[in-house]
Amino acid sequence: MVRLSDLPSYEQEHLLAKNSATRGPAPWVAPAKPLAELRIALITTAGLHFRDNPAFDFADASFRPIAGDEDADNLIMTHSSVNFDRSGFAEDVNLVFPIDRFRELAAANQIGSLASVHYSFMGAGLLPEAYKQTAVQVAGLLKQDQVDAVFLTPV
Repeated sequence: MVRLSDLPSYEQEHLLAKNSATRGPAPWVAPAKPLAELRIALITTAGLHFRDNPAFDFADASFRPIAGDEDADNLIMTHSSVNFDRSGFAEDVNLVFPIDRFRELAAANQIGSLASVHYSFMGAGLLPEAYKQTAVQVAGLLKQDQVDAVFLTPV
């Protein structure tokens, strides 16, 4: 991981601008049912998508759906941060999108089921407020898929 002091000044300013004030205590919601009954979706900010989907732009608040029955080894990454090491992803997609581990949990009845569709965002470039519209859109899609919980892998 690079140190802030080692980055060019424009990159330091960009990263420091994302250091927002605390928004109050973290909300806590008690699960309505046991983990073994929850339907779970994965969301990543790794900029993942399938080759036939459009690549992410640098300042891109959109998302890409990832069908739950697709082979995750066919995902590509267009995450644009120069500070992000992609070598782990190249060896195992599960480092940023642990779909195979969650399939194992579902097969072992440790979780109820996996969502039909998971989602990827581009995590670099924008402040959190830029994602409001697409986050609301994804929340609606998750609700339609009867998802109970989300596992987020921030990159």
